[in-house]
Amino acid sequence: MKSDMSRRYHTRVVTNIVYSAIITCLVEVFVVANMTMIARYMEDAGKLNRLAELLLSMNAAVVLVYVVSGILLFSVTFLLLQESSIRYISHISDAIQNISEGDLNTTIDVIGDDEFSSMAANLNKMAEDIRQLMEKERESERTKNELITNVAHDLRTPLTSIIGYLELLAGNTRIDPEMQHKYIEIAYGKSKRLEKLIEDLFGFTKLNYGKMSMHVAQLDLVKLLGQLLEEAYPNFAEKNLSYDLQSNVPAKMISADGNLLARLFDNLIGNAIKYGADGKRVLVQIFAGEEVVTVSVTNYGYVIPPDELPLIFNKFYRVERSRSSSTGGTGLGLAIAKEIVDMHGGTIGVTSDLNGTVFTVKLQVHFDVNKENFGTIS
Repeated sequence: MKSDMSRRYHTRVVTNIVYSAIITCLVEVFVVANMTMIARYMEDAGKLNRLAELLLSMNAAVVLVYVVSGILLFSVTFLLLQESSIRYISHISDAIQNISEGDLNTTIDVIGDDEFSSMAANLNKMAEDIRQLMEKERESERTKNELITNVAHDLRTPLTSIIGYLELLAGNTRIDPEMQHKYIEIAYGKSKRLEKLIEDLFGFTKLNYGKMSMHVAQLDLVKLLGQLLEEAYPNFAEKNLSYDLQSNVPAKMISADGNLLARLFDNLIGNAIKYGADGKRVLVQIFAGEEVVTVSVTNYGYVIPPDELPLIFNKFYRVERSRSSSTGGTGLGLAIAKEIVDMHGGTIGVTSDLNGTVFTVKLQVHFDVNKENFGTIS
């Protein structure tokens, strides 16, 4: 790219030099021929004067005048031909100065299709990339602050309860064994919730801040989902739920990180169990294509309000119903799921109505972790 731009610039300069030389020669020939013709006419008419004699004599002084005038003419012609380029370079230089001073909203008009327009386009892209990088940095800082605030709140709530019940148990007040057992059960439940929050928090931060490396290999997605559903059977039984796995193929090999996909679908299945108890059934469907495999997890319980659907994958976001102690999660499960899908270059979406709440995941069959831009699955 650099050598191509340099070559194009040199070609332009050489072309302008040739044009200037041709114009200078033509003008010089025209002037000399006409001046000589006028001098000869004056000589034939007997009106020869000092100037005409000099023109006819072609001595050193006259030649010098011709040479100097030719140089001046060449210089003026070359500058006129280069004037648009010089003006464009000045415009680019001013823009670079503005960008260096922090004005990243500066843009340069891309005019024509030459080396300077390429330079302008590259500078515009550089400024846009820097602007996006700074916005990401600011967003990252906001995310960290939000993370700290939410974590402090979510950790304090169960911790306060645990400390309160343990203080009751450790106090001097006599508590009958039944109440002691109840307090211990509550404290244990709060401790498990605290453990789940810390586990999700570590998982989210590792995914969100690029601390987790991917180990991509071939895996059977149908088999993986079958195993996850079998492992979740006790949770289904506890909620009096049944499950059904449907697939258009008996097996489907895809390239992915097995551990991350297991966590992704474990989160989606766990979410369906939590909020689908009223529907008595969870349906997992697999539709495998040549390039894309689609997995949907459907529960027939609580309907998510339409205004909350766009927020469902935000970190720490929980629909109001999930804030109850019976279903309350950490608000990170779906955010983790989205991060994992994004890492695999896929998409995840949700719909919710009286026909069920459906989480749909689309993944590439031939995923290449070495590609920086994974493309978009439609």
